[in-house]
Amino acid sequence: MSPYLKSSLNVTFLTLSLAITSCAGWNPNQPAEAKSKSQETVAAFKKRDSSMQAFFNKAYGYAVFPTVGKGAMGIGGAHGQGSVFRRGNMTGSTTLTQVTVGFQLGGQAYSQIIFFKDKPSFQNFKNGNLKFSAQATAVAATAGAAATADYENGVAVFTMIKGGLMYEASIGGQGFSYTPLN
Repeated sequence: MSPYLKSSLNVTFLTLSLAITSCAGWNPNQPAEAKSKSQETVAAFKKRDSSMQAFFNKAYGYAVFPTVGKGAMGIGGAHGQGSVFRRGNMTGSTTLTQVTVGFQLGGQAYSQIIFFKDKPSFQNFKNGNLKFSAQATAVAATAGAAATADYENGVAVFTMIKGGLMYEASIGGQGFSYTPLN
C-alpha cells in the first residue's frame, strides 16, 4: 500500500471518528432530546432566513440534522444524526453518511435540513433510496435564499455552517438511513 493511500485512509478513519464524536451527547433514540435539538436547529434556520417558513408550511415532510461533522485530506467523510418530521410531528430518526474523493482539506460542522415536496419523495427517503451530491444541491441558508430556492427531484436542501474551514473541489454523495419511532 502506498504511503499516500495509507495516510489518506488513516485521515478518513480519523475524520469519521471525529464526525461521530461531534454527534456524541445527542441520542436519536431519545425522541424528546432529538426533537428538542431539531427544533433548536429549525429556529436557527428560520432566524437566518425567515422566507424558509414557506418550506415548513408546504413540505410534505422534512429531515433535520442539527450537526453534521465533515473532514477531509484527499479522501473525506461526513456523518450526522437527525430527526424526521411530518406535519410538525416527529416520525423517526435518520443518519447521514457522506464520502468524498478529490482535492479537499479541512474540517467543518454544519446543520442541514432536507424538505420533501410530496409523498413519493418522502417515501423514497424513508426507503433509503435518496442519495445525492450535497455540493450540487444544497442552498446556503442566508437571508432571503429560500425565497428563490426550489425543489430538485422532489427535495430541497439547506445548509448552515456552524464552524470550521473546508476547501474542496470534490465529488461524492450523501446517503441516508431512516428508523421509524416505535
